Amino acid sequence: MTDVGEGAEVLETLMARIVARDRDAFARLYDLTSAVVYGTVLRVLRDPGYSEETVQETYLQAWRHAERYDASRGSVSTWLVTMAHRRAVDRVRSEQSRGERDLRANAPERAFDAVAEAVVVRDDRRRVADCLDSLTDLQRQSVELAYYRGLTYREVAENLSVTLPTVKTRIRDGLQRLKSCLGVGRDDG
Repeated sequence: MTDVGEGAEVLETLMARIVARDRDAFARLYDLTSAVVYGTVLRVLRDPGYSEETVQETYLQAWRHAERYDASRGSVSTWLVTMAHRRAVDRVRSEQSRGERDLRANAPERAFDAVAEAVVVRDDRRRVADCLDSLTDLQRQSVELAYYRGLTYREVAENLSVTLPTVKTRIRDGLQRLKSCLGVGRDDG
């Protein structure tokens, strides 16, 4: 699914009908865009079940707030993918928070484990920081904006005043260098 040419016009027309609460238009929009939205969410969450739920939540938000779509700010598919990506990142953060709360709740029982875990986490953070420092400035800034601040590639490109392909390349190269620096994928055993 692309937003180029006639496809973009179709999606724009469907959005106008959705604002008027046309359910058939919404079903057609879903049919045309759900694969790319699901793919975006799955890349973030890496869990099909959570991804399906997040896609449902995204389309529910799109239905409820269709009037908020602004064609001057981007295409329909970009609007949907942005909402989906943000929801997926929010879900990751929520799960991390839940895990941290659970750790704190069980802290009295696991005092020794908590100290050992804190040492490991601190060491991991130091290693990641050292590896981030090994990246070029643009790679590091791009990775930090995308993965620590949860910005989309387009938002990163706008933030850094560079082209979208440049950001995609810098993030890809930066992640490869981080993976190599951290020894991810090597058989240590």
